Amino acid sequence: MTDHRIRRPLLRRIVVAGGGTAGWMAAAAIARTMGRTVEVTLVESEAIGTVGVGESTIPPLVTYNRLLGIDEAEFMRATQATFKLGIRFDGWKTPDSSYFHSFGTTGKDHWSAGFQHFWLHARAEGDTRPYDDYCLELRAAEAGKFAHLPGDRINYAYQLDSSLYAAFLRRMAEGDGVRRVEGKIAAVELDGESGDVAALTLESGARIAGDLFLDCTGFRALLIEGALHAGYDDWTHWLPCDSAIAVQTANVGPPVPFTRATAHDAGWQWRIPLQHRTGNGIVWCSRYLSREAALARLMGDVVGDVLTQPNHLSFKAGARRRQWHRNVVAIGLAGGFMEPLESTSIHLIQRAVIRLIRMMPLRDISPRDVAEFNDQQMQDMEQIRDFLVLHYHVTYRRDSPFWRQCAAMDVPDTLRQKIELFSETGRVFRRNEELFAENSWVQVMMGQGIVPRAWHPVAAKLREAELERFLSGLRDDVASTVAGLPAHGDYVAHYCGAAA
Repeated sequence: MTDHRIRRPLLRRIVVAGGGTAGWMAAAAIARTMGRTVEVTLVESEAIGTVGVGESTIPPLVTYNRLLGIDEAEFMRATQATFKLGIRFDGWKTPDSSYFHSFGTTGKDHWSAGFQHFWLHARAEGDTRPYDDYCLELRAAEAGKFAHLPGDRINYAYQLDSSLYAAFLRRMAEGDGVRRVEGKIAAVELDGESGDVAALTLESGARIAGDLFLDCTGFRALLIEGALHAGYDDWTHWLPCDSAIAVQTANVGPPVPFTRATAHDAGWQWRIPLQHRTGNGIVWCSRYLSREAALARLMGDVVGDVLTQPNHLSFKAGARRRQWHRNVVAIGLAGGFMEPLESTSIHLIQRAVIRLIRMMPLRDISPRDVAEFNDQQMQDMEQIRDFLVLHYHVTYRRDSPFWRQCAAMDVPDTLRQKIELFSETGRVFRRNEELFAENSWVQVMMGQGIVPRAWHPVAAKLREAELERFLSGLRDDVASTVAGLPAHGDYVAHYCGAAA
């Protein structure tokens, strides 16, 4: 029987507006996954710079690269990358405090309760050994050691040059058929009937038409906001830092396998060691620190010869209300901004790209897909927002107006529930594929000064000798494994060393 229904043509033409990390991560993933079913065109201008400071990543990027069939050593050589086992936070609980948020897990969980409950019970019984002794990634980071271990036993991410990562992905994407068009976008043409974006007009006069457009134009958000007015939720009342300066310096020693985040009286500073240089930056709230003072503070704290001119950034923490609107999907900074405190910028690009591929339309764009995409994206950003706010709000610091504001602010109800639940019971629950798992929340909450008042009764099931055997076995395993690891710098040089 012949089907006489009229069928719309397949959605084939995908136009990526903007390059950089967001644009090329999207183009490379779509081209490699979708193959010849779509035509991908990326429009970018060499004359427009990129933010280019997203150099510290989190473990999901390891999986993302594997999904695309990227050889890890080749990728690390091309991006001058080092391994990252976590973030060291200095001065966040008090000006002289320090703690580590590591990747992976700490100790060994029971199905009914996380490891922290056993540690808390032992602590109440007089055991003074720190929680950190039970985390392989944490102790390896402190010792400056790293190696791949069988069974993916060690969890890690990368510290990389994001500009080189974009260039690496560009070569891969163009090899998979992505067409790159050089030029500045002069206008966004809307369809008079549907209100969708019909084409991009370049300053050269060229017209780039498409069926689906990805807005990777960064803070400018030329399509999703400039043309379609999707709206923006401002979160600066929870995340008051609104300015940053980045600068690169020469290495003065072997790279360590972790990022440093050091708090100051109006924000914080970062240090990210790569193979060929170190990334440095300062983040602050302009209400409490001037740009000139911030620059002077940053330049006074860097070590090694300065290699670049300072890169100044202004931003507003928050999220685009609709990150998929009509036939435009915002990827990266066009969809919102979370300050880089927990290295989530590249991860949010990755999540949006994978989510879009999973919801790729066949012909018509489904309003149900759009609604689901927007709901999931906003949930991701709200959960990350809460985790970032935790660092500022739960603190003993009252030594400056900035920290007094952070301590006094009214936090989101979702975060308040997590803080109060952990404070009272030691429990943390991960919801709806939340990015930060139980161990992350436990390490940061205890690092910021929360000590739970109770723990799960299952921890008291073990007799004193059994509990000691359980804990000492975990400690000994971590210590012996770390002792057998090579120095991080030596391992990087052997595994993926890049030419200077």
